[in-house]
Amino acid sequence: MARIEAIDIANHCFDISADWQISSRQYQPGPPERRAAMTLGIVTMEDNAPHNGEMHPDGDELLFVISGRVRVTGDSDPGQVLELGPGQGCIVRQGEWHQVDILEKTQLLHLTPGPNGDHRPLDDTA
Repeated sequence: MARIEAIDIANHCFDISADWQISSRQYQPGPPERRAAMTLGIVTMEDNAPHNGEMHPDGDELLFVISGRVRVTGDSDPGQVLELGPGQGCIVRQGEWHQVDILEKTQLLHLTPGPNGDHRPLDDTA
């Protein structure tokens, strides 16, 4: 294996293990695969995630908007709505249920702890 590898970040995310090793893996359809690592990804989103919020019990999550606009809300203070644009980010604290709504096509960097986490399914009755 080459000491330095080129990786297509549009189709891969990165797992950073406890021993600081970094591996890449291709994105798969469906919910993100949770790993015992910090997962770094850069995703392009045009629609909201197919759930009604998520939470990460293993640590804090970093969200950073590269382009576009998002709205981030948390259950601990639903009246506090963050609208983030290019160059802006936030830290979602460990265990905080949160929702990221896409306001316009967005390229988003996330650093997400694992392996545990949960999401709330969409309400099919609406």
